Order: sequence, then structure tokens, then C-alpha cells
Amino acid sequence: MEDTLLVIIVTLIILAILVPLIPALWLYIHDERQNEHSVLKNYPLLGRFRYIVEKTGPEFRQYLFHNDREGKPFNRKEFEYVNKAGKYNTRMMGYGAERDFTEDGWYLVNDMFPVQAEELRIDQSEPIKTKLYDIEKEQLFKRKEHRFDSEVDPVYLHDDDCVILGEHTVDHPFRLKGLIGQSAMSFGSLGDHAITALSKGLGRAGGTWMNTGEGSVSPYHLKGDVDIIMQISPGLFGVRTKDGEFSWEAFRDQASREQIKAFELKLAQGAKTRGGHVDGKKVTEEIAEIRKVEPGKDIDSPNRFPGIDTPAQLLHFLSDLRASGGKPVGMKIVAGNEQQVERLVSAMVEEDIVPDFLTVDGGEGGTGASYYALAYSVGLPAFSAIPMVDEMLKKYGIRRRTKIIASGKLLTPDKIAMALALGADLINIARGFMMSVGCIMSQVCHKNTCPVGVATTDAELQQALVIEEKNYRVTNYLIALRQGLFDLAAVAGLDSPTKFTREHIVYHSDFRKVINEEDGAGR
Repeated sequence: MEDTLLVIIVTLIILAILVPLIPALWLYIHDERQNEHSVLKNYPLLGRFRYIVEKTGPEFRQYLFHNDREGKPFNRKEFEYVNKAGKYNTRMMGYGAERDFTEDGWYLVNDMFPVQAEELRIDQSEPIKTKLYDIEKEQLFKRKEHRFDSEVDPVYLHDDDCVILGEHTVDHPFRLKGLIGQSAMSFGSLGDHAITALSKGLGRAGGTWMNTGEGSVSPYHLKGDVDIIMQISPGLFGVRTKDGEFSWEAFRDQASREQIKAFELKLAQGAKTRGGHVDGKKVTEEIAEIRKVEPGKDIDSPNRFPGIDTPAQLLHFLSDLRASGGKPVGMKIVAGNEQQVERLVSAMVEEDIVPDFLTVDGGEGGTGASYYALAYSVGLPAFSAIPMVDEMLKKYGIRRRTKIIASGKLLTPDKIAMALALGADLINIARGFMMSVGCIMSQVCHKNTCPVGVATTDAELQQALVIEEKNYRVTNYLIALRQGLFDLAAVAGLDSPTKFTREHIVYHSDFRKVINEEDGAGR
């Protein structure tokens, strides 16, 4: 009996050694013989730890090594703001800001005599039913919280302050009770769960819009009864024939939809000043049918509209769309320099055709898929582009005939207020709304492997995104943004955020300039 037990123990010990040793030996031999990786050839097996660290590096940096304001494209504080606003409808923090106040940067100007809450021009007439969370107990390894039904104020603009697109140009102007909407995000780049949650959440909040992105109008965009801006790209998805030509019949069909309030011609996008791209892995049968393309194949739209290579041609196409559809038509641009902007604006005057809005996307904008060089080095950032476009429109005397919609990392109330002060009329947000439905910034949008089911069409991965849960967070996040914007307006001495101007923003380096001038004068 003892001998048998001893044999078993010895056998188990041998197996415990051999089982991991055999595959390790196989890997060692494989690494030494392969010619693809230099590190593995010189350091078989051991070199694999380098690739493990490299692969997990982004996650370690995001959660452990970056401080709260270091992460890119958004830092931990910005990410936390979106999630707390969406889940708890709170904007509170404690102790103080972690911003380095010695660095140059933009600041909002506070008034010595702020506006009181009861003096704000705000419409709170129809409370919105939503769902919020309340934390009962929070410990290191345990959090106890519960969801509950709630009513929140909608924070709409006063009727007299509404922003109107196409007020004097079309039969069906688009009247907006809020300044913030969802930037262009296509079905295909995002999955149906994400699009549906966004549609329902935005529709509940009201006073906003949802831009379809260049992938056309999907059934999921329409789920929440939200107002739609349909984007038309050079790929002409949703308004094309089977041969890829523009179809006036298809366009008029889209314009006849009640939910579609306006159209946007996409010239460029901040992170990719070229045509859009969707990986073939994401192009399901359904997406192919909506876009009128072949399933399973990469989608690459042209980087400009076929047959249009001058501002005049583009403006006449826009004018024809506006006349045919009876609804506002604008265009999305990325500002390269003053000369490029002036070329477009001067043509508006010469042709007497002014778009109903100009979406000015900063070079720091997001994307589902782009090339490194385009995302990093092409197109001016939003805070440079917005005042450039605003001033050029004023120079040519047509600023009042159009609206500027700004986008580019504007996912907190302070950044929104700054963009408005620099010349914007309305604000587009994409990645902030993605975060509100669960995005954790894993940056694999182009691979169809989004771990939280947002930027993927994979049915299994999308199970993680529960529409009934996330759509309320979209509502809460948007309302928190609107409330924060009104709070900042009050601090600036304004009764409405529609009244922000260049007087309400200052750049930090101006302080040193003033001090240095005074010191020089004193001597």
C-alpha cells in the first residue's frame, strides 16, 4: 500500500515537472529557429516576456502609471466625469483641481456679479423620467449601490434663444432647444446595440440631434424618436444607385422622413481628412444593404465627391439638395489654414450660396479607423479652427447667415463653453457619448474586437452592452452637460450659454504679457 502511494506521488511530481517543461522546451526550440523576431532568436522563451509587457502596456499605463490628467486622448478625470454624469447625474468633486495652473491654456472669464439661478433664461417646464444610481456603501473590494427611478430637469434653452438651422432658406427649418448633439457615428463603425442606446437616450433627453455618420440611416438610429442629421459622404451611402452614382430619388426619400431634420455634406473629418473606412469584418449583410455595398468587403469612400473639385461646384450641389429636400443642408470641414478657409467662404459670397451650417471638426477628433499620419499631423485643432472660420465669415459679411457646429474633444461643460466663446453656435460630441454607453478607450475600434460591445458588429461582444441600462446614461450625461453649461454661463454673468463671446475667454500667456509690460513701464 505504501509502495503504491509512493509511486503515485513520484509520478505526480514527474508530471508536474514535465507538463510545463515539454511546451516550454518546444517554445524554446521554436523561438531559436524562427527568423521573424530578433529578440526571440537571441533570447528564446525569455524574450516572450518583452512582448507580453508590450501588449499589456496600454492597460497598465491607463490604470496604473498615468496620473489622473496624463492619459490621451482623454485623461482619467475626463473619463470619470462622463461616467459619473451618466450613472449618477452628478458633476461634483472634492478638494481641488489637479490642473497645472502655471502652464499656458484657456480659461473662462468670471463676472464679479454672477447671474442668479432664477435669472437664467432656461426652460424646465417638462421634467424627464430617467434612472439613476445611488451608492449606499463603497469599500475597496465592495460597492453597494442601487438603481432607482428619478425625474430630472431637461435644461432646455428658452424659446427665444433656440438655435435655428435653415431659418430663411428652407420650408422645414430645424429648431433646437439645446446646444449639444451627437457627432457623426455610423452604424457599422458602432454596433446596433450602441446606436440604439444612443438613439433612445438622446430621444428621451430631447433638444438635441443624432448625426448618422456617413453610413446612412439605419433602423437603429430611428429607435429613439430622436431628431436626425443625415450625413452624406463622397461614398454617397444611402443616397446612391447600385452602381455607386448619386440618386436624387433616394435622396428625396430620405428627406421625406419626419425624423431627418437636416443633411450634412462630409468634406473631411478631423482624424482623417480623407474618405471613410470600415473594415470588412464589420460589414454584415444588414450594413451592406443599408449602404448598398457588398458584405464582408472593406468600405473605402473617396476623399472628395466625384465630379466636384471647386468650392463653387460644391455649393451648387448643396443648393440643389436644399431645394430638392426642403430641409437645411450644411457641410463638415477641417480647417487647414486661412487661405483654404477663405477660398471656401469667398465662393459663398460670389455664388450667393451659404450653407445652413458649417461643422468645424478639429484635428484632435476621433475616428473608427484612420492612418497614423492623418490622425496625428493633418488639420488644425478645434480651438484654432473655430475662431478662424468665425472671423472669416465675419470678414465676408455672412456670419449671420450660417451656424458653426464645433467638434473635437469637447466632452465637458468647460470645453463646450470655451468653444462657444471662440465662435461656435452648437457642439458635436462623439467619444463622450461612446463612453456613456460603456466605451473604456481600448482603442481597437478598427479591429471589430471592442471588449465592451460599442465599436463592434460582433453579436457576442455586443451582449455586454445592455441597451435598457446604457440608454439612461446617455440621457443623464447630456442633461449634466447642459446644466453645467448653464452654470458656467451664470458664472460669466450671462443668462444663457448662447451669449458666450470672445470676451468670456482668455489665454493664460496673456497674464504674463500684461505683467511684463507693467514691469517695463515701472522701470
